[in-house]
Amino acid sequence: MTDPAKDHAGLTDTFASRRYFRKFETIIRHLTRVAAAMQAEGRLSKSDVKVLTSYLMRLNFTFRALSMKYLMAGRDTGRFFGSLAMDKRDSGFPVAAELMTMANDAQQAERHLANMASEAQLKDDMVRTIISDRTVPAKLQFALSQRLYYQELLKGQLFWVQNDPVCEWLENIGERRRFLLHWAAYDSQVNLPVIYLMELEDSGKVALPKDERRWPEVQAHLMAQALAGLKLVTIAKGFDEDFDNLHPKRLRRYHVGPMYSSAYTEQSGPLHRVLEEAEAPEGQDWALAWTLEELESEEVREERAGWFGTVEREIFALDPFGGRGADTGATRTQRAIILPQRPFQVLAELDPPGFADVQKFVVSDAGQVLRY
Repeated sequence: MTDPAKDHAGLTDTFASRRYFRKFETIIRHLTRVAAAMQAEGRLSKSDVKVLTSYLMRLNFTFRALSMKYLMAGRDTGRFFGSLAMDKRDSGFPVAAELMTMANDAQQAERHLANMASEAQLKDDMVRTIISDRTVPAKLQFALSQRLYYQELLKGQLFWVQNDPVCEWLENIGERRRFLLHWAAYDSQVNLPVIYLMELEDSGKVALPKDERRWPEVQAHLMAQALAGLKLVTIAKGFDEDFDNLHPKRLRRYHVGPMYSSAYTEQSGPLHRVLEEAEAPEGQDWALAWTLEELESEEVREERAGWFGTVEREIFALDPFGGRGADTGATRTQRAIILPQRPFQVLAELDPPGFADVQKFVVSDAGQVLRY
């Protein structure tokens, strides 16, 4: 069994750390454009894009906060404060422990800020140090970076290891209400963000988000099942069986990543070779995988409950092609990859096996998105 710690790398060089965060800021900006392009093609609904964009923005704010925390990585600041730990082998993203530490820091952000000099005071002190002592004010720079970090945490709206379910009303169908539930997790097994969307019908007397008994139970149930290794059909069936008057009709799961970069990651496989041969300039030497799994209910059957009652149970449609439905636990799976022009050209030239059914989204700094 391999030691996962060996697959983690600390970004101890200042410039490497800053390039890493700039790269992710660029990638997330492109991701939101890809989602908008998929909506324009009718492949994603407006509500889906709204939800996805909100989680991607949260992810962006999380990276921004981490970039402030590690702004002085590799510099002599007079104290040891570590460096960003990233998963260089499997995901290319920060390890989940970074987000766990950040959540703890957020709980104490106000106290830290109360004991720190103001941003203006720190900048004035830095100017005086440069002019009078003619030295780089590394300690003051570090203090300012930590103040900016805690300020980012106080703003909120970050992507945490667990992002609890939100319930949004969609429509009424007869006496039933239809809701969209969405939640997200940063899976510690694979160090990747995973976003879930579930459409369900509610036949209960009290609307789900106002039900003081069911709503907390639903939130706890879904977060306990937010594991990338679980099949969608397992999650949906478990939910369907645990809540007799909630009927899951559609469940989607978005896997954001892995991120491949010749400068930072050591993943094996065709994309590693593509990026090496592309020799793309800084900022364009990356590729991001993006997977959507969907599970849909195809019919309903009634089961006996108790002596005289019956309950509805969903029958979910599994992928009918090649008998893969039982393996994937989904109705369909769509794989995509997002990458700049130069790596895409090399990918097209090499044409490695396994990429024929992968959608390719080619992005440019000008904001253009082309699908192949």
